[in-house]
Amino acid sequence: MKGRVLIVAGSDSGGGAGIQADIKAVTAMGGFAATAITALTAQNTLGVHGVVPVDPAFIAQQIEVVLTDIGADALKTGMLHSAEVIETVAASFRRYAPKAPLVVDPVMVAKGGHRLLLSEAETALRDRLLPLAALLTPNLPEAEVLAGFPVHSEPDMERAGRKLLSLGAGAVLMKGGHLEGDRVVDLLICEDRIDRFEDARIASRSTHGTGCTLASAIAAGLAQKMSLADSVARARTYVREAIATAPGYGQGHGPLNHAVTVR
Repeated sequence: MKGRVLIVAGSDSGGGAGIQADIKAVTAMGGFAATAITALTAQNTLGVHGVVPVDPAFIAQQIEVVLTDIGADALKTGMLHSAEVIETVAASFRRYAPKAPLVVDPVMVAKGGHRLLLSEAETALRDRLLPLAALLTPNLPEAEVLAGFPVHSEPDMERAGRKLLSLGAGAVLMKGGHLEGDRVVDLLICEDRIDRFEDARIASRSTHGTGCTLASAIAAGLAQKMSLADSVARARTYVREAIATAPGYGQGHGPLNHAVTVR
């Protein structure tokens, strides 16, 4: 087991996304996952049916006790539902792990449409957490909110990624799954280069938790001292295999096969 990853995110009772997906993904990558839980959700493949937030002071305590004892080689954030939580998490990272690479998955809306980030928290995410990120991993609807303009094409993806870099992110992985077509293109945008990843789209309803899973798998790679591009490439292969071999559970957007192995 190599590479310690602290994940700060919400719990998914259905096991397909959130903390549960994060732990499974980091473990599948050969890393060690520690957690600070920000919220409890009553959730299944049909959607989010209830949310109970965790007190920000307790979130901070979870982060502190993990980082001052176990430590972390990389950090990853998922569901941070309020401005106060975002401020708390950012302050804790600056205090206890200022040098660990941070992967920010800007979770805003669940697959079923339930809003997971309060609108007033968007500014805090953009101003407080984004500048700390070694990598930001927005899907296109999230990128539109953060960048402030529509994203409907690959050139739009590059322009949005550049805008997010200008806001302080070290790199941006623009995920193109929301674009139409039988090919999926993701762009890893850095200051001095763009890496383009393209694959055939997998026709599947088992896509719940893909964003959480991808970001955590990338964080595991960074914790293991892989390059950013190699971490993204391995994580994408893992997620694609996990979709292709998904168990088919549930009546809606089902979970992935997180136990799949990638060589």
